[in-house]
Amino acid sequence: MGGQEIEQLIRLLGRLPGFGPRSARRVALYLLRDPQGRLLPLARALERTGAAVRTCSTCGTLDTVDPCHICADPLRDHGLVCVVETVGDLWALERAGVHWGVYQVLGGTLSPLAGMGPEDLNVDSLLRRVESGEVREVILALGATVEGAATMHWLMDALGQHAGVVVSRVAQGVPMGGALDVLDDGTLAAALGARRPA
Repeated sequence: MGGQEIEQLIRLLGRLPGFGPRSARRVALYLLRDPQGRLLPLARALERTGAAVRTCSTCGTLDTVDPCHICADPLRDHGLVCVVETVGDLWALERAGVHWGVYQVLGGTLSPLAGMGPEDLNVDSLLRRVESGEVREVILALGATVEGAATMHWLMDALGQHAGVVVSRVAQGVPMGGALDVLDDGTLAAALGARRPA
């Protein structure tokens, strides 16, 4: 099909999320049809980004500076911290434009089967911020999974020791436009449990 370099490109593309062997071959072919205009600019951007990326020592997100642009922004509400599982979750909230505070990226959830314990989560910097007195509310925005629920309960216990800090969680339940008959039991239970006056 091609030389060793082309095969390696296809193999590396195939490791990306959402890519299988066929889609990796399609993308490789697209890039190789115009190496000067497509492949080389992408390679240079990947190299520059790889050299520049940093993990924020405050919140755990990825950026090119430390602290990240969000943590360093004086216009953000530093008393309002939204806890998320991954950087992708942070990016989704930023894209939606629904949170004007700062974040804490855990880097995973508690999962004994996967070997993830409390010591594996990025929580220390959150606890330091809470202990400093600058945080008034922590919003737990974790997935509606068994692991997400276990992590939320553990965090509520850890944060409950700090008087004056409100711990809240995102609402879960029926999505906009969702029909009840196609939702799973857990989503229906969460929707009824989080009901509010009409």
